[in-house]
Amino acid sequence: MKFAIAVALGLFAASAWAKLPAPPPKPPEVVEAEKAKAAEAAKKNAELQAKYEDRAVANHAAKAKAEGKPFNPQMGPGLPAAPAPAVAPAAGPVAAAAKPAAPAPAKK
Repeated sequence: MKFAIAVALGLFAASAWAKLPAPPPKPPEVVEAEKAKAAEAAKKNAELQAKYEDRAVANHAAKAKAEGKPFNPQMGPGLPAAPAPAVAPAAGPVAAAAKPAAPAPAKK
C-alpha cells in the first residue's frame, strides 16, 4: 500500500514539475547590476582571504620564533615571489683577497 502511494506521489510530482514554464528573461540592466555585485563580492572575498592568510602566516612565524625554529615561508605557484634584497657586489682587490681560492681537484 505504501509503495503504491509513493509511486502515485512520484508520478504526480513529476507531471507537475514538467509543466512549469521557463522563467522570463531578465532585463540587461539587472544582469549588469548582478555581475557588478558579484565582481565586487569576489574582490572583497579575495581581500579578506589574503588578510587572513597573512594573519595565519604571521601567527605561525611568531610561534616558530618563540620556539627558536627557523621559519621560511613558501610562496604558492600562482603568487608572485617576493623580490630579493639587492646586494651590491664588493668591488676592488679587497673582495678578491677576502675569498679563499678553491683547491684544484686531485687527479688520479
